[in-house]
Amino acid sequence: MEDDDVSVPDSPSSESGTYSPGSLEKQRASLQSYLNALPYECESPEQMHARLEYIVGRICICAETKNWLVLTTWDGMLQCWLLMRYPMSKPIRAKLTRLYYELCLVPGIEPRVMRSWADMLSRLICNKPDSRRKLDAGDLQLPWQPLWRVLQKELWPKKRMHDSSRNVVNILLFVAEQCRRYFPASEIPEMLSTFLPKLTKDSVLTMVPVLTSFLPPSHSHLYMPVVFKLWEAFNSSVIDDRFIELCGELSEEHIAGQFSEYGPEGTAEWKTVGIWSEAEWTFLIGKALGSMNVPVGATRGASTTAGHADTMADKQSLRIKKLINRSSALAKLIVYSLSLDGPVRDTGGNGGTPSSEGFVAGSRALDSLDKLITSVESFFHPSNYGIWSLNLTHFVQRLMAEFSKRWKEEQQPFCKTPVTRRLTPDIRRNFIIILRTPVLLSMFSKDPFTISYSQAAIRAMALLEPTLVMPEILERAYSGLEVVNETHRTTAVMTMLSAVALPLVSEKIYLGGQKHIVPLLELCIPGIDLNDPVKTICATMFITSVVQHLKIADVSMHQVGVDLSSDAPAEDIMDVDPATAEHLPSGVDAPGMPTLSREEERALARESTAAWADWVTSLFRRVLALFENLPEEGGKKGTTGGKMEEAVLKAIKGALDTVCLHLSDSLFDLVLKLVFEYASTNAKSNAVRAFGQLVSCLARARPEKTIDRFLPFCIAQIQEELKHGASSIRTTSTHEAVPSDTTLHWNMSILRGCFGYGGATILKYKDQLLGLMSLLVEKTKSERGYTGTGRLINRILHTAATIYTLNSRYVNPDEWDSPEFNRNLTTQWGKMYDADDVEVVWHVPNHDEIGFVLEILEKIAAPALDKVEALLQNVGKWDSVARNDFCRYLHAARSVWGGLPTFLLQGAKEVVNPCMNMDIEVPELLVTALDVKAGFVLTDPNDPRYQRAMAHRARFGQIVHRAANVLRQESEGEDHIDAVIGVSRAIDVYLLEYAITRSNFESLTKAYRQARDSNRVWPKQKENSRVVFLKRAQVYNAGRLYMHALYRRRDALDDQLLVDLIEMSLSQYTRVRRHAQAILHNACGYFVRSTRFMLPYLFRALEKKNDPDHMKGALYVLWNKGTAAYALADINFHGQYLVSLLSCQHEEKPSVQKLVGNVAQDALVYLNEESCHTDAFTEPITGVLYALNELKQEFPPSIVDQRILQEAIIKSSARVTLKRQRYAETVNAVLEMAERPATHWRYVQFAIRFLYGLLRRDSAPPPALAAFFLKQSISPHTTIRVTAQKAVVKVCAHVKIRTFSKTSDQLWLDEWENPLKADIPVTDPADFLRRHAQPGYPVGQEGDLRVDKVETGFLVWTSTVKGYRAVPAGPSPFAWEAASRPILQAMSEVMSQNNFFTVLALLWGQESMKNSTTPELRAENVTFMKSLAKMFEHENLQAILDTIDPLLADGDRYKQRSGAELLAGLSRGSKHWPKQYTDQLWSWVAARFDRIYAQMKPDTVSFWENLLSEQLVDRDPRRTAPLVKWILSLPLEFHGDSAFAMSKSLSIFNILVDCLDLRFLPLADHYINLFLDNANTGYAEIRSQIAQNIYAILSIQWRPTYPTPQDFIAACITAHDPLRIREARYIARISQIVSQLPAWREERLPPPRVSQSQYDKVGLTILQWVWDFAHGPQAPLIFPYIIVLLPEIIRMSELNDSSELQTYSSAVLYVLSAVTPPPEFIEVIADNFINAIKSSTSWRIRVNALPTLIVFFYRNLLSLSSELVSRLMSVLLECLSDENIEVREMASKMLSGVVRCSQRQSIIPLKDRFVNTLRRTRLPKRGDPSYQDSLRALHSAILGICALIESFPYSVEPWMPPLTEVLANHATDPLPISKTIRKCASEFKKTHQDTWHKDQLAFNEDQLQSLSTMLVGTSYYA
Repeated sequence: MEDDDVSVPDSPSSESGTYSPGSLEKQRASLQSYLNALPYECESPEQMHARLEYIVGRICICAETKNWLVLTTWDGMLQCWLLMRYPMSKPIRAKLTRLYYELCLVPGIEPRVMRSWADMLSRLICNKPDSRRKLDAGDLQLPWQPLWRVLQKELWPKKRMHDSSRNVVNILLFVAEQCRRYFPASEIPEMLSTFLPKLTKDSVLTMVPVLTSFLPPSHSHLYMPVVFKLWEAFNSSVIDDRFIELCGELSEEHIAGQFSEYGPEGTAEWKTVGIWSEAEWTFLIGKALGSMNVPVGATRGASTTAGHADTMADKQSLRIKKLINRSSALAKLIVYSLSLDGPVRDTGGNGGTPSSEGFVAGSRALDSLDKLITSVESFFHPSNYGIWSLNLTHFVQRLMAEFSKRWKEEQQPFCKTPVTRRLTPDIRRNFIIILRTPVLLSMFSKDPFTISYSQAAIRAMALLEPTLVMPEILERAYSGLEVVNETHRTTAVMTMLSAVALPLVSEKIYLGGQKHIVPLLELCIPGIDLNDPVKTICATMFITSVVQHLKIADVSMHQVGVDLSSDAPAEDIMDVDPATAEHLPSGVDAPGMPTLSREEERALARESTAAWADWVTSLFRRVLALFENLPEEGGKKGTTGGKMEEAVLKAIKGALDTVCLHLSDSLFDLVLKLVFEYASTNAKSNAVRAFGQLVSCLARARPEKTIDRFLPFCIAQIQEELKHGASSIRTTSTHEAVPSDTTLHWNMSILRGCFGYGGATILKYKDQLLGLMSLLVEKTKSERGYTGTGRLINRILHTAATIYTLNSRYVNPDEWDSPEFNRNLTTQWGKMYDADDVEVVWHVPNHDEIGFVLEILEKIAAPALDKVEALLQNVGKWDSVARNDFCRYLHAARSVWGGLPTFLLQGAKEVVNPCMNMDIEVPELLVTALDVKAGFVLTDPNDPRYQRAMAHRARFGQIVHRAANVLRQESEGEDHIDAVIGVSRAIDVYLLEYAITRSNFESLTKAYRQARDSNRVWPKQKENSRVVFLKRAQVYNAGRLYMHALYRRRDALDDQLLVDLIEMSLSQYTRVRRHAQAILHNACGYFVRSTRFMLPYLFRALEKKNDPDHMKGALYVLWNKGTAAYALADINFHGQYLVSLLSCQHEEKPSVQKLVGNVAQDALVYLNEESCHTDAFTEPITGVLYALNELKQEFPPSIVDQRILQEAIIKSSARVTLKRQRYAETVNAVLEMAERPATHWRYVQFAIRFLYGLLRRDSAPPPALAAFFLKQSISPHTTIRVTAQKAVVKVCAHVKIRTFSKTSDQLWLDEWENPLKADIPVTDPADFLRRHAQPGYPVGQEGDLRVDKVETGFLVWTSTVKGYRAVPAGPSPFAWEAASRPILQAMSEVMSQNNFFTVLALLWGQESMKNSTTPELRAENVTFMKSLAKMFEHENLQAILDTIDPLLADGDRYKQRSGAELLAGLSRGSKHWPKQYTDQLWSWVAARFDRIYAQMKPDTVSFWENLLSEQLVDRDPRRTAPLVKWILSLPLEFHGDSAFAMSKSLSIFNILVDCLDLRFLPLADHYINLFLDNANTGYAEIRSQIAQNIYAILSIQWRPTYPTPQDFIAACITAHDPLRIREARYIARISQIVSQLPAWREERLPPPRVSQSQYDKVGLTILQWVWDFAHGPQAPLIFPYIIVLLPEIIRMSELNDSSELQTYSSAVLYVLSAVTPPPEFIEVIADNFINAIKSSTSWRIRVNALPTLIVFFYRNLLSLSSELVSRLMSVLLECLSDENIEVREMASKMLSGVVRCSQRQSIIPLKDRFVNTLRRTRLPKRGDPSYQDSLRALHSAILGICALIESFPYSVEPWMPPLTEVLANHATDPLPISKTIRKCASEFKKTHQDTWHKDQLAFNEDQLQSLSTMLVGTSYYA
């Protein structure tokens, strides 16, 4: 209920800067409609405002004293307050939002705390789509820079510190998205200047989400040009997602133009289509087409390479995840761009030809949508089902949803959209006509999700344009329900009818549906069938959805003349405008059903109601028959059959509930009689529960009648049965029911069904019921019997003592019986209400009912407790009788209290054990429940009735506690389990059956939301059916009750019972344990501090000498997420939790040890470096304090209680000290346990993981810990070693950053600075590149600066680039911080002992089991070595080199790898060593390059390559000069003998290119030419290496850099190609190769050696290069080259003697369509295809080029010019008469596609042309020389006609039927003609099957005959 869906929207604010006028009054009015629906007085807004003040005051104190964990509990209170829906003024809301925004930015806070704040922020803003925002852009302004500052650390985390499971980056981006509209628009240029320099080819997937999350929606003209230009330059689905979403949002935001909230200067101006220019719109629609994911052409794979390109991105950017609903965004984009913005197209209505000028309904966007849908229409058909189906139907469903929303918004009086831009009825009509066919097709799809999307779309259509869709639906409904053998259709039809139930019943929406209701319901009855559960559920769903809107009464007999004036809706709603009625657009036949006048329709509807009586009786008989066939009840929970049967029974109950409620009196009596007769003559053991539910449906509708009829009979039956010994066999656990007890259970079940709703009716039978209850409690001895009794007692009490709504019919009670209403009954079906018109009727317990409850307490509950008490005296001597009595009587007492959750309001309790830590906690800051009125029955403690009831309750609790105690001491064991479980259930009732439980509240809320949304046309709809408003009132009442269930205090008895539960949770019996644990966890969620109360008991249970079962119980409780999270966040228990786990080693039992492992593993999540810092936070928080001061100004000065604040300030410093002390104790304790010699290795592993989690960046660990980590990093156990290595890395990294950080902020935000760092200004980029971006430098000219990473300079340079000063020879440049020196000392000692590195190398060199194929370099090992090298510099240099040397030459590849890892880490860590040592290291390494190179074998090459790239990546080549020089000196061979030797040097070279990046530019030209010169190599792997190298170099060269961000933005607006994606540097070189290809082609060698030909070799290299490029992120750059290559590629595709060339070239041609080309290349590419087809002599080229051309045509459908399309048509027509039959058939297939998508106006001329050809051509005899030509001419015309027929697969156009006769004449012609005709006819039959009943009307007798002739060939009689 958070979303404010039912409140009145604000009026548009006149002056956007101020708070909109009257918003508080609006909120109050909305609140009032909620309060009016409740049966009790509620708080006034002023009283609730005081509560808000109290909560905000506490929040202020917590924030000021940095007590973050307590603050989060008060966030929960604020949420509770918001749930009550009281008004909050905009300034308060804005300032609270600011506070939470600032809180999210506090550095070094635990992620889960931050998440709760981000969640709170979004609740305050209420930014959900479709709900009204609570704050406009003018109400709040937030600074964006602080968020950007915090975010950078998460976007580019430091490698060594990064934890992959961390998700903070997404939380912060979520915050940015929530707040972007509150970032000032004046900051947009500043944002772009900040973000654009950071955007490079590598970071684009990180920066685009940042851009779309930060840029505010106003003034979009400042950034949209940049967006479009960036978008077209990259090939990535992440970017597509983000930008499509952005464009969809902007379309909606700016729909009102200058009247939108952004004002004239902030809004986007209107261009050609909505706010988009022609070019932008074409681009967007192209993206939409690409997003449909339909397969085009022969490839069934993905339709774009964008997804593949994203996988090549760096791992960092892929951590940014957001579920983007692309269909939704596209739908928004299209719907909010619709308007009358062009000439209306003439559809050729009156027999004229349709023109191609103008736009559908005069809307350009609608025209694009028409093309888009037409091109994918056939993919909606169920026979064409695939992964795309879900996508397509979802898209259509979103289109309808957005359209309904916009249509309704524009009908509101306060709509700001100017009238000229609004939707028109014509647009609405055409919009629905376009989407109708696809939806009607996909309605019968194959998976439930697709079907449900289609149905949602149909429902929206039926509510907007019922006359267009309802007749279609009814046609399908009758045909679907009448066939029996296609169950799939039947269920689809029923669910569809449920979706359109409202238009079906409501005359106001659709006149003409009402008369179909009864016939359709009659057809549904056979659907109720136990053998087909799904069908049954669908049938009941339809019954429910229809009946909930009408009254079932027979009004046919007294035909009352309808008084038209009174209640007939306005006449014009239904009438089709006479102008449009005459010429419906072609292709839309007038619906098959005749339209009758309103009078006739009403008469028919009234007549149909005569069949209600028959329908109702047959429904009930059918249900009773189903009950008879149910499986026997049984199983643990006494269910009937499995899940499916249960679901069926639930659905049937729901339907019967609705039916019974809406029966008229006479029909109700009929049903009651029928059911009673059945009940009194049957007793079926398998239907006991089901029949009871059936009776409860009757009782709910008319309790009095039902109880009067059943009660006397049932009571008599029950007494009779008990007299004869039913239920006398004593049992205490579930069992099969005894057959002789059936009648008893049957009658008890009926009685239970009678109660639950009657209220006062009960008093009539008060005495009988009391007698019956005490009799049953006495006599029912079997478990089934006494639990049934308990349920009966529970229902009776519920009926008498609870507040609930009565009468949930669809109209108010006073109308239901009014003669006026019943006279015009059918016109009142489907009536809707506004919130204020609904009368909610409640049952509120009256004085007598309260008396009755007290009487039950005294006469039933008290005696039962007496018996229990007596039995507790001698538990030791119990026999089975005593045990049975104990369980029975306790159950009775428990049932009484289980039925009274809201009878007593528990006031303030006396808390004996508050579990407060008084040194560090302030009692006043302990969170308290929100005390609101909630409809409890007895609330006044001074009322004698209250006191009596309270005494009963206390006695119940005490006896239960005693029972628990006594049974615990008794060691009867097994026999007592049932008794113990009975006691734990009683504790459950005592503690938790109060107010309402969380699960009940959530399910009520969910049910309300579903009901509400199912009747809505659009999200802000006010009116709804009455039932929904009743549910709303129930949910609101439940929400108030829920406030009482939360945050409850514990008194002494509660504590005792919790102890009992803890003891049971540790029981030796699994059943008892599990049961008690569930209750215990539940109780912890409601009682304050209960977790803290129970933890000491659990830790005690883990100590030595404990029973293993005890330990297991305790471990299970500690493993619970809530318990673990609480314990590990608690100052005192945090350490205890870890230490207790580690001391479980004493227990041998494997099951216990496995549990300890699981608990320890799951505890790691809660150990992160921020958790300690969060609790002991001492840094200044200026932003938060500023927000707090702002917030306080909205409240009186007394809001913060100074006394509490002072106490909190004093205690906060104590808290910090204690936290730090506890932290140190924990680390030492865990370390001590880990170092004990007796500790088992598994426990060492747990301990080391804990210690790793406990490392913090803000304080130095004890030296012993660091030494321990280092010792363990050479442990023989791999798991321990891996953690130890990670820990050593972290310790070293922490030492470094503590040394370099001057402030805490620098430490936590990764902003520390290396003393060697130098910011190099980039005033002149060329000069900067000359100095710092060369691949090598002459000796002595290196300069003293080193630039390792250039992360800018792609679009724009940042003002400075980070560099480091080179370290000269001499001492080390760093002095590590004093606090850490002992750590480093301790680590040094470990490393110098017993050859540390030799052991390490030995362990690393063991053969690994995981991937035995090719060993890879292990990053964690390299990082470990690197960290040691960075920290200890050259300390052990010689020792390490001596260790490495033998390994490098070792024959064992695993040993080689360990050497490579040590070397990689060592040299990587030597970045800042003094010069003399780096020189020593590099000279040692350089001496071994050649040896290493010689050793690289196919199975070791991969890790040596890893080693090289590890050295070069992100390093200034001046640091690795020897290596760079050596690689550049390697000979690059292309034509040698050994492919491996050549590819080795090439791939090493490729690594160099990748790592040098822009530093490679000076060498680029030379190498590109070298590679192209050698493209004719004979080896496939060398070719692919060449292709990759060329691709890599071209990617590096693409750097469209601009001097300033402003220049770049200006270029995006004015220049055609600001990102220079159309510039091809080597185009001359490629053209030269292309010019040589034809000559080489002539010289190809004959087949076996064909692959050695120059043509093939060069061709393959080039194809491979294009293929690589098209699958990468920079794919658009390839197009200029493709244009030159295309003619040759098309020629290659026909060479069938070289399969490789053919495969590659065809693949490349398809890939062309999978990347969106820049618009001006589209024509060129298409022309190339067309020319190839026209000019080619080979038919093979035509066959290959046609399909690729059609794919290209489809993918760029919306950007092709009409001239191009007509050129395409002429080519196709030429190909239709090609010599080759394959070409002809291919052309026919294409022709139908082209005609369907874009050339409808040329159908008639084409048809005439083909028919004339047929008439002219006669087929001579076979021997005739002209035979072949004539046959070909005939075939071409036949193919053309078939293409035309196939171009309209789902409709019958007026020109079609005559063609059947033309084709039938040729059905017997020789092959291939007859085959073509037969194929066309069978295809036609398949696609028109669904609509044949309607389509056949278009044909006359002869034409139908011709159609069948076409199908079979010859007529039998002919």
